[in-house]
Amino acid sequence: MAFIKNILDNMKPTFSEGGKLSAFGSLFDAMETFFYVPNETSKAYGAHIHDAIDSKRGIFFVIIAMIPAILFGMWNIGQLHYAAINEESSLVLNFLYGLGVMLPKIIVSYAVGLGIEIAIAQVKKEEVHEGFFVTGMLIPLIVPVNCPLWIMAIATAFATVFAKEVFGGTGMNIFNPALVTRAFLFFAYPAMMSGDKVWVNQNYMDSIVGPSADAYTMATPLGQLGAGEAVSYDAMDTIIGTIPGSIGETSFVAIMIGAVILIWAGIASWKIIVSTFVGGALLAYVCTPEVAGFEWWEHLTVGGFAFGAVFMATDPVTACRTECGKYIYGFFIGALAIIVRAFNPGYPEGMMMAILMGNLVAPLIDYCFVQSNINKRLNRAK
Repeated sequence: MAFIKNILDNMKPTFSEGGKLSAFGSLFDAMETFFYVPNETSKAYGAHIHDAIDSKRGIFFVIIAMIPAILFGMWNIGQLHYAAINEESSLVLNFLYGLGVMLPKIIVSYAVGLGIEIAIAQVKKEEVHEGFFVTGMLIPLIVPVNCPLWIMAIATAFATVFAKEVFGGTGMNIFNPALVTRAFLFFAYPAMMSGDKVWVNQNYMDSIVGPSADAYTMATPLGQLGAGEAVSYDAMDTIIGTIPGSIGETSFVAIMIGAVILIWAGIASWKIIVSTFVGGALLAYVCTPEVAGFEWWEHLTVGGFAFGAVFMATDPVTACRTECGKYIYGFFIGALAIIVRAFNPGYPEGMMMAILMGNLVAPLIDYCFVQSNINKRLNRAK
């Protein structure tokens, strides 16, 4: 890798202040720090965090943890497509079809979001914030398979500007940008995000891997519940993930593999993950109506519940920081998600709204615990 370092060192003066391409200095800095940890140290006074990795490396751990869900989601897109048109397929064919559906979404997400961040960073003469590396991958995983690319681009741009940059960029936002993207889609294009049905094909793949399935839709488990119908998928389907749904949210097993990676790496808080599932399980047991063939605990394996609990509720920027507060924060999100599902049939998902509300109350929860600790110490000092 030394030759890459030499190339970057030789290019750096051109992009530095006074160089011919100084207008693209932020873009070069983003590329340089992608390959190598910066050797600069902070010159400002204040608190400094000492850790073995910087924020970019921590973010890459999150992307690594998402890989099982990404790969399974690609395969699932293909197998649902071919099942819908009664065509035989193979593991490779399923995956290639899903890759063709997924790849354009990833490209659009990163092109729009990173393009905006790079432009803003260059205008402000700052380094490019690395937070969108995760957001850019989360967005394609939480939108329906049939979401048009132009709609996703608009929603991504809205979230990048109004949920992130207006607050000061990475580390300053109060709401999870990926969830703001989904919320924008939900309220601006509700027919695309209602959750009652999902398409199982994309037209532009027909010429590559098979015939069209335009006329076919498959109801999600939550869509069936919201419509008051019996769920047609058994428990094993919901755990493995061979069900319709947003690309990265169907496989409970793949998501749990990612959870283990995040907890092992120290990136995500196990307290938030566990308390979210506890809150969801308790409310599902108490509040959800009995449906033939669908148990209360299956609420934790369908929809975006597991994916949200592992990859979004644990966002260190928007989640609670205090250790005790993390328990309440997670429980609040899990419980609220099930409450929405149980009492609002028109919105069968619930996890998106629950996490956004959790982001809203997280500072208050932290404040209460910090003040409580201050008061305890003051009382001891008397």
